[in-house]
Amino acid sequence: MHKSGFVNIIGNPNVGKSTLMNALVGEKLSIITSKAQTTRHRIMGIVSGDDFQIVYSDTPGILKPGYKLQEAMMRFVTGAVSDADVILYVTDTVEQSDRSMEIVENIRRSGIPTLVVINKIDLSTPEALEALTEKWHGLLPDAQIVPVSAREQFNIEGLFQRILDVLPEGPAFYPKDTLTDKTLRFFASEIIREKILRFYDKEIPYCCEIEIESYREEPTIDRISAVINVARDSQKGILIGHKGEKLKRVGQAAREDMEQFLGKKVFLQLFVKVSENWRDDERQLRRFGYDPE
Repeated sequence: MHKSGFVNIIGNPNVGKSTLMNALVGEKLSIITSKAQTTRHRIMGIVSGDDFQIVYSDTPGILKPGYKLQEAMMRFVTGAVSDADVILYVTDTVEQSDRSMEIVENIRRSGIPTLVVINKIDLSTPEALEALTEKWHGLLPDAQIVPVSAREQFNIEGLFQRILDVLPEGPAFYPKDTLTDKTLRFFASEIIREKILRFYDKEIPYCCEIEIESYREEPTIDRISAVINVARDSQKGILIGHKGEKLKRVGQAAREDMEQFLGKKVFLQLFVKVSENWRDDERQLRRFGYDPE
């Protein structure tokens, strides 16, 4: 008997969805920072064994869209509810948000096997966890509740077994040695974006979109040229910094991460370009891989 299925990870921003997926896959596929809206696309991580294949999908955090980019991000989330074989709804021990109630209601009505993953239990008490478990039993009566700490790797194995139990029977969707559906170009752009999220404040990270202009693989080195698109001219100066110092720091940190990810040397060139108001421009959103419809 072979089991396979799409396991989609859904939840509010900053509850640890990306950390959880990376823990389940065992690879750093989703970028992680403490800022909201770190994940913009659906990112797939694939785990295969002799008699199973789980295709995990990490999705953007649930939010109220303020512009077309965020509308496209929310379509990834609603799509993830409808095309899942198993839903992992991730919450944590501290979040107070009710903005996801519409999505929770969709999950309840869907009839799709659901695991409510209460993350960050290392920051909680047994009493508080019991109260949360009761709350989620009330909201999603058919769901299984699984407490974990993705960061501390606590009960990840237990969660994995629960997923395996509810996974439907079926053949593998991808070759067994496939780790993700994304390309090396995609991961190079995500690594650069993660460094921008880490090194800059305020609106700068949310106004940047990375394009990989060229990616040349050679036997001992990968040569990558990337353009950081910003929405306004003033953001370009902030991003580059005095005498290019800030951009240099992004490039150096990104290159080091890429070398670790790829296991080889990387030559990275970064350029900054103003793409006026790209977050509300349908043509540019399509170019960057978002569906603005």
